[in-house]
Amino acid sequence: METLIRNAIMTPDGTVLESRHRHDYVTHVDAVNGQEYMVDGGLDYVRRTFIDENRPAQDLCVYLEDGHEKVREALTWGTYGKNGDQPLRQVKLSEMSNAHIQACLDTVPRMYPQYRTAMETELEYRAEHYIVVED
Repeated sequence: METLIRNAIMTPDGTVLESRHRHDYVTHVDAVNGQEYMVDGGLDYVRRTFIDENRPAQDLCVYLEDGHEKVREALTWGTYGKNGDQPLRQVKLSEMSNAHIQACLDTVPRMYPQYRTAMETELEYRAEHYIVVED
């Protein structure tokens, strides 16, 4: 069984719907065809509905087994900034600083196991390719 890193679709009008955690039920009424699209399940399961077979949603799911080059661009981490005083924003793993990744690994014990694996692999990847991302 593949290990889900990102559970998302893109509707015909270009809207990306992403479910980030279990029971994160996200919907959108598409501007192109007026149909409602839904994604749910976070990283625990994939559930979707879309009705228009002539204009299906594009699957944007990414799995740990897809390879690290793809994973590092698909995995996002929510952050409130270095001091915790900024609005929540999602940052790609490839754009997180080395220190931020290490801090997440050190201080978030209940992180999804596949996120932990991806973050550890990212630090190894950077070491092998002499990449340092600073704040």
